[in-house]
Amino acid sequence: MHTDRTTSTTRFAVPVDAALRTAGWQPGRWDIKQAEYWADTLRDHTSPAGHRHTVFPAAVEAWAEFGGLHIAPTGPGRQIAPATLHLDPLHGVHHARTLGDLGRALDTDVCPLGEETDTHSLLAVDAAGRVYALDHTGDWYLGPDIDHALTALISGIEPVRLTAG
Repeated sequence: MHTDRTTSTTRFAVPVDAALRTAGWQPGRWDIKQAEYWADTLRDHTSPAGHRHTVFPAAVEAWAEFGGLHIAPTGPGRQIAPATLHLDPLHGVHHARTLGDLGRALDTDVCPLGEETDTHSLLAVDAAGRVYALDHTGDWYLGPDIDHALTALISGIEPVRLTAG
């Protein structure tokens, strides 16, 4: 029986689901112990200039479900190359100031999520669960939640650039 994305009852489209499962994700995955370790590590870190991370439930929930995964999509992307990801918030431990600046610009708190390993773009999540990428070319909006962001990254959907004002 053929099912397409619009009639499927799965959470993710088939190629996204396959990439996530290959990386070790499955529905119901929840490693709260690891997520709490990351939360404590980030909370305890202070940059030389005194910048600190803010940790909030949306970040801890994303880490508990997807943290630690190395995701390597296969096949071409829709608009851009699909991203190879390592969902480990400690990639952002030394970016407290950068994430704080983004949070002030967006009027929310922002916490690290992981990185695109090929480009070293920092992935971040805000207090409402929205996901962003930060790299040398700018700051990018990846989606209103982790599911949309992972779908965009794994499928090669071009992100929206954040602009001032």
